[in-house]
Amino acid sequence: MIKPLTCLIIAAGKGSRLAGKGDSKPLLPLRGLPIIERVILAAKNCGIEDFCVVTGYNGEKVRDFLDGLSRRRNINITHVINDEWDRGNGISVLKAKDVLKGYFLLLMGDHIFDEEIIRRLQGARRRKGEVILGIDSRVNTNSLVDIDDVTKVATKNSKVVDIGKHIAGYNGYDTGIFLCSPAIFSAIQTSIAQHNDDSLSGGIRVLAGEGKARALDIKDSFWIDIDDEAAFRKAEKHLMDQLKKSSDGPVSRYLNRPLSMRLTEYLVQTGITPNRISVVSFVLSVTAAAFFFLSGYIPLVVGALIAQASSVIDGCDGEVARLKHCESDFGGWFDAVLDRYADAFMLFGLTGHAYYENRDFLPLFVGFMAIIGAFMNSYTADKYDGFMKKKLGEGRHYLRMGRDVRVFLIFIGALINQPFLILLVIALLMNIENIRRVMVLYENGRASLNGA
Repeated sequence: MIKPLTCLIIAAGKGSRLAGKGDSKPLLPLRGLPIIERVILAAKNCGIEDFCVVTGYNGEKVRDFLDGLSRRRNINITHVINDEWDRGNGISVLKAKDVLKGYFLLLMGDHIFDEEIIRRLQGARRRKGEVILGIDSRVNTNSLVDIDDVTKVATKNSKVVDIGKHIAGYNGYDTGIFLCSPAIFSAIQTSIAQHNDDSLSGGIRVLAGEGKARALDIKDSFWIDIDDEAAFRKAEKHLMDQLKKSSDGPVSRYLNRPLSMRLTEYLVQTGITPNRISVVSFVLSVTAAAFFFLSGYIPLVVGALIAQASSVIDGCDGEVARLKHCESDFGGWFDAVLDRYADAFMLFGLTGHAYYENRDFLPLFVGFMAIIGAFMNSYTADKYDGFMKKKLGEGRHYLRMGRDVRVFLIFIGALINQPFLILLVIALLMNIENIRRVMVLYENGRASLNGA
């Protein structure tokens, strides 16, 4: 797959409809990251190596931020200044003419979107002198679009035949995501000279007249133009909704995730890192285990409340990492290691509490089986989750008994003052679940062999 080496981002406008939130729209924080940083990181995740950003209104402030971003994220960013920022956005594209060579990706500094759109454009067949526009054909169903402001597109046989905010007979929306050849520059110049139209749409209209503007339907992918406060709120909601995972167990899905997402809304506004959140969750788990070792009902209840709080907070590290684009292999591994230790401490603490109440061997054995079941449950999770996602597709929920269920059972068992009973339930449930996963994967392996 050929990838464009450079991404052009136009971020020169004033953004007056969002002036109430700040004096520079590209730098408005959206769930912990400035809008323009989200745009750049989405492209970077698709393999884009070099960026050219056109700035205008409040440009010095934006350029200072981008210089810092370049250092922090190791991104190559070239600045282009548009001192005519109050004209059409085609002028911003023209300002980069001498910087860009060959094909390039063109993005808007105030649009956020699924990375899959860029990947589809990267994989599209390129023809000389052509521009490919990502269009949204959901003209009757996309509730994220401001119908009065969005640029409409009329297409026929995957060719753009007309484009503009007030055209009739349209069958798509302009997403503001393009794969461009240098032909876009001369097209904009022609649009200005012949039609006094200095917009990017004017340039696309010229290319459409030559049969050189192609449309690529983005299908069900997400995109939004953050042009006013209503769109800003929709973008915020979408980013939070994306935090839900198909691998969430029932407790995570209906209890922990709604609570952790509320907490994450505040955490992303701070400088706390995902790894530090993992450590906080672990410390809470160890604290809960210490209370479990104490005799009496009150310490058991206190430990239960702390354990469930740690389970909720355990979801925040991944949520913050995804929202801030700071996920790492180490972070995921580090969180998993701490979770295993946390499980062992809490189950051992509960085992100690049950043993001190009965003073016989059975709680020790059951506690041991619960700990082993928990460890094997975590060990089998990766392969099982991978199989289920492949079988059902991303985003589809499936039966999963994991850590969220274990900690919640500890919470309930402590509240009802039945530590031994809940250890027995966890031991049975986790080990039965492990056997079930082995059987599911075994049957899949047999089916694969028989089909070979």
